Amino acid sequence: MSVVLGICGVFVGCILNAVCLEFSVKADPGCGTLITFAQFSFIAVEGFLITSRCGTKPRNIPIKNYLIIVVVFFVCNVCNNFAFDFNISMPLHMIFRSGSLFTNMLMSIWVLKKKYPLSKFVSVGLITAGVIICTVVTGKNLESSSKGEEPSKDDPLQKTDQNNGFILWLLGIALLIFALFVSALLGVFQETLYKKYGKHPYEALYYIHMLSLPIFLPFFNNLKKHYNIMMESAPLLLPWLNIHAPCMLIYLIGNMVSQYLCISSVYLLTTEASSLTVTLVITLRKFLSLLLSIVYFGNEFTIWHWVGTILVFVGTLIFTEVPSKSYIQFKEKLS
Repeated sequence: MSVVLGICGVFVGCILNAVCLEFSVKADPGCGTLITFAQFSFIAVEGFLITSRCGTKPRNIPIKNYLIIVVVFFVCNVCNNFAFDFNISMPLHMIFRSGSLFTNMLMSIWVLKKKYPLSKFVSVGLITAGVIICTVVTGKNLESSSKGEEPSKDDPLQKTDQNNGFILWLLGIALLIFALFVSALLGVFQETLYKKYGKHPYEALYYIHMLSLPIFLPFFNNLKKHYNIMMESAPLLLPWLNIHAPCMLIYLIGNMVSQYLCISSVYLLTTEASSLTVTLVITLRKFLSLLLSIVYFGNEFTIWHWVGTILVFVGTLIFTEVPSKSYIQFKEKLS
């Protein structure tokens, strides 16, 4: 029953989170920092009340060991959400984040001196190729669309705006690449910490989010600006309450709740199900989120985007050994 609840929670929470996030960034592309702050605040409050029992439960890991992880985790999340302010579409964002296996593997080889079989390098090569294809195709489409629009004689600054849009997109790609390497560094820190003190995922989830909150202070003006934009957004009727509320506020609340449901369900699934089941569920969830973003929100997706996406998902399955493990389990059932 726990496995079923975990799987349902992953699909409902993570896909709903992707939907709420896309609604938010389409209404206000610069709201990424506000979304990150809201998510961190929600998880910190929940962790204080439940995980730490209002601060009465002793920690398993000394708080000083969380500080480096806090900085790295904060930078990674802010960069990923801030990228939407640089003309990065949701499908490209999803595909790009799937390339984290490459940077994680690179960091593990460099820092932890790990060795990997040939199949891992093949899978990472497929993932990297898929990400590059999607990125190049998106870049060419954006550049050609900018060039295809002749600047108006009455508006000589239009051409400059088009060029600036492409440059902003390149900066967004650079931001995502930086976030990938920061995420890989975070994985190395966490692996080292858990080897020393054991795995305490819910404690780590709470303290990492709670200790990150003061870092938002330099972003106060940004948060205030996008909070005002959110509160001035078009009103949306809540039938069950018969009241109107700003639509972006509803998206934000939905994002916070679904983010917590998504994360907690993944943690539940990792404790109750096999790694094969977890990998299959997460991979399928990503694919469904991508399809929903393309079909429902009408994001541009060419045949080359599909080629890149297939390479990413095939590479992910090979890396996590899903095909080989499935074959072994199938043979065991037959015998």
